[in-house]
Amino acid sequence: MIQGVQSIAFDQAPYLEKGASVVGKKEGEGPLGDLFDLVEPQDLFGEDTWEAAEGAMQKEACKLVLKKAGLKPQEVRYLFGGDLLRQGTATSQGVEDFQIPMFGLYGACSTSGEALALAAMSVAAGYGCHMLAVTSSHFGSAEKEFRFPLGYASQRPLSAHWTVTGSGAFLVGTRKCHVKITGVTVGKIVDYGLKDSQNMGACMAPAACDTILRNLQDFGRRPEDYNRIITGDLGYIGQSILFDLAREKGCDIREMHMDCGMTIFDQNLQDTHSGGSGCGCAAVTLAAYILPKLESGEWKRILFVPTGALLSTVIYNEGATVPGIAHAIVLEHED
Repeated sequence: MIQGVQSIAFDQAPYLEKGASVVGKKEGEGPLGDLFDLVEPQDLFGEDTWEAAEGAMQKEACKLVLKKAGLKPQEVRYLFGGDLLRQGTATSQGVEDFQIPMFGLYGACSTSGEALALAAMSVAAGYGCHMLAVTSSHFGSAEKEFRFPLGYASQRPLSAHWTVTGSGAFLVGTRKCHVKITGVTVGKIVDYGLKDSQNMGACMAPAACDTILRNLQDFGRRPEDYNRIITGDLGYIGQSILFDLAREKGCDIREMHMDCGMTIFDQNLQDTHSGGSGCGCAAVTLAAYILPKLESGEWKRILFVPTGALLSTVIYNEGATVPGIAHAIVLEHED
């Protein structure tokens, strides 16, 4: 049912049945390294290009999550997938062999939230018993697409993020398990006029704040009603800005906030500057770290808020700003 201004509360909440995570070498060396389903020591994943490597990650993540669920591709009604590349090439290459009817998505680093929201809405509406949501990013392909090819050896400012090489896949459906999606808050474009493509946290923080506050208002909740409010990609700089913006609105989320970009890497040991980002950042952290805590009941309710900076190299070079967007997913434990 419609909840408030931008949210939906599901009368029959769909379940987040299974998740799977595939990451690269650097991610495997981070704090969550032992939790991922697959860590590939060669970031080309046996392919000749970064783009093909990213597609291979998506394919492997989908295979893993289907295997965990005991499902065949033909038992999945629709696939919602996306990545950071032009025309969603990593997704189209990665999921082609499954031949699942597909919606290609783009929400920058917020795409995992967008995919989960649409999958949950489709299940709740009765359009199918199983939906697949998958996203990915790759450090090599993202640097080539948005900044400088790796061979250029450019210096990265301290505000820069490190794009996560990883893919997360999830099955959303009607089969009962310990984690259900009870609601979503669909974000809107928020643009504070920032033009720094090397400071994604600052570009995304206003959108994260807007969506989090809207979720609390739409559901009539306080921050402490969630065990964690988890953003996807803000990093250290973006987190600080989020806290300031929320306090200006009379809301303090510091005690329960977590950011996937700050969790996936060790800032002191891995030289990742402001933290991790990319479509894969929030997705693999959800699959490997967050879901197990919900499944065990350690966390009863969390707000998962992947955040995206809608950067276009074309209009950015023409002087355009970098707006942000964030989508919120309410995940709850069920005994």
